[in-house]
Parts: sequence; C-alpha cells; structure tokens
Amino acid sequence: MNSLREANTKFMFDLFQQFRKSPENNIFYSPISITSALGMVLLGAKDNTAKQIEKVLHFDHVTENTTEKAATYHVNRSGNVHHQFQKLLTELNKSTDAYELKIANKLFGEKTYQFLQEYLDAIKKFYQTSVESVDFAHAPEESRKKINSWVESQTDEKIKNLIPDGIIDNITTLVLVNAIYFKGQWKNEFKKENTKEEKFWPNKDVQAKVLEIPYKGKDLSMIVLLPNEINGLQKLEEKLTAEKLMEWTSSQNMREARVDLHLPRFKVEESYDLKDKLRTMGMVDIFNRDADLSGMTGSRGLVVSKVLHKAFVEVTEEGVEATTATAVVEVVTSPPSTNEEFHCNHPFLFFIRQNKTNSILFFGRFSSP
Repeated sequence: MNSLREANTKFMFDLFQQFRKSPENNIFYSPISITSALGMVLLGAKDNTAKQIEKVLHFDHVTENTTEKAATYHVNRSGNVHHQFQKLLTELNKSTDAYELKIANKLFGEKTYQFLQEYLDAIKKFYQTSVESVDFAHAPEESRKKINSWVESQTDEKIKNLIPDGIIDNITTLVLVNAIYFKGQWKNEFKKENTKEEKFWPNKDVQAKVLEIPYKGKDLSMIVLLPNEINGLQKLEEKLTAEKLMEWTSSQNMREARVDLHLPRFKVEESYDLKDKLRTMGMVDIFNRDADLSGMTGSRGLVVSKVLHKAFVEVTEEGVEATTATAVVEVVTSPPSTNEEFHCNHPFLFFIRQNKTNSILFFGRFSSP
C-alpha cells in the first residue's frame, strides 16, 4: 500500500467494523474528515503517540516518491502523509460550477498557550489552516459557541451544536475541528412525479449489486452496494473487506448498462464521540497522560479529551446534500442482463467518492427510514 487513498479506505473500513456492532442502526460518517483532523494531531505527535496514530490510520504504510522534505523536524518520518493531504485538500477544494464541495480545518487554542512556529507553519502548509486564539480559561461557553458557529458557517448551517454543553471547560487548551460540506445534483435527475410511497424491508448467499450514480460533472459519484436478498446486508458486511470494496468499485470492474433504478428519498444525521472506538482500535496514548504532543508546543502536557464527529446526508430526486464535522453497474456474483433492476427497498451500503483521486468522502449504511 502506498497511497493516502488506500490508507483512508482501510481506516474507513476498520471504523465501520466498530460502528456495525449496532446492526440495526443507520450509519453515516466522513473518513476524510476524521483522518484529516487526526492528521493535524499527528503533525505534532512524537514517539509512541505518533506510532499509534500512524498504525490506526494505516499511515505507517504510506509511501511516496518525493524529494521534498517536510517543513518541520517533527514531520520528517510521516511527511509523505502530510504532503499527500496537502495535494488532496487542494484538489477537493478547487472551485467548480458542477457541485459544492468544501473541506475546512480549524484549530482553536487557549490564548495563553504558546504553539511552536514550526507547527503553525506546518499546519498552514499541509492542512491550509491556522490556530485561532480563544479564551477557554475565562469564557469556555463563549468559546464553545464560537466554535459551533464556525462549523455551521462551513456546512451551510446543516451541522449545528457539534460540541454539546459541558464538553468545553476552563481547562480546555485545544480543539481541532474539521468540517466537510457537499451538495451535488445527479447527472440525470429523478423525476419528482415518479416519486411514490413503497415498502422498505428493514432487515443464503452473499450476492450483491454495485451501482455508480454520477453527479453533474462526473467528478463525484454515489456508489450503492445492494444485497440481492432483503435480509442479506449482515452477510454482505461480514464478507466485505477494504480490498474487496476497492476491487468491486474500480473502473476496470464496472460496465455501463441501462438501469431501472428505485432509490429512496432519505435523510440521516448521526453524532459520534469516537474516543472509545479509536482506543479500541489502538490509538490509546493521545487520550491519557502518556500523550506526547510536544511537537505542537515544545513540551508535553496536551491530551486529547474528545474526538467528536457529526454527519448529515439528504438524498432527493435532484441529488445529495451531505455534511460532516467527517449509471454504471457491476453485478458482483450475478450474470448480466440486458436491463438491470436496482430496487433499493431494503438495507444497503453507500458512499460518495471523488473520482479523480478515488477518495471516499462519505460512507454510510441505510437500514431504516
């Protein structure tokens, strides 16, 4: 493995294994949002703290042929990851008339805390952001509202109250935030007059169809993985791996076909505190006094208390609106037919992909309306 895309996909799938322990729930999150926020932590991490972050995010296998050296002494070992994030964020934030896509990072630091200039230079270079001073010590509630207001402004007011009451207090020193917002129109819109009420079947063979639905401009697509059996999602999830996901949805394994597509209108909004899940996956030190984040400040003492993630998606006839604060068809095991039926009337997996970089921006499971 040598790309940030593969690392993000593997992390996305590892995290999904944590989420799917609740089999009946809808799931929706942005792996890119989470990894870029943790990438900013990695930028200031050292020794075992850095190794744990790299392992959980699969950054320890990312390589890149580059002669450019990282900007700061504490970035050298994992510099390739940050260089690739720099390229990815530049690509994703490019302006286009076809859709709205914006990824924004921000660090809010206690104004009495001094951050190393090398770290400030590095986050500006690689993550296109800075540290904004706030008064956690004397005005924690005002600081919380300020952060939430920034998140709202970056997500077209879809993500509200990212940081709930009681999370920020007067000993908080640093809050890292990533917001991602996407709104796109289908390349071929569904006709509203054809929208109607239909039965959705909530949850022996693992058989599934994979459908790519392009958005206007074809830069992004929604990929749907639909089990053939009404109750087949659990078996599909048990058989699915990150490698299979990349293989099944690669362009060389897909073909064009006419599709009789039935896709439900749906809206999903999910909130997560990822601390326990990340600890279970092996990212332990950043949450306790063993944390070495001295690359940020020059001394130890910083500890991550929460990793909060909130995501919203709405699918309509016109397209998709998705935010976080995170007709090509392939039949995996079934023979091709002249006109594919793709009726999403039972639980399915879906994700939104940026096609040029093959980066998965959002991933979800829709189990119940």
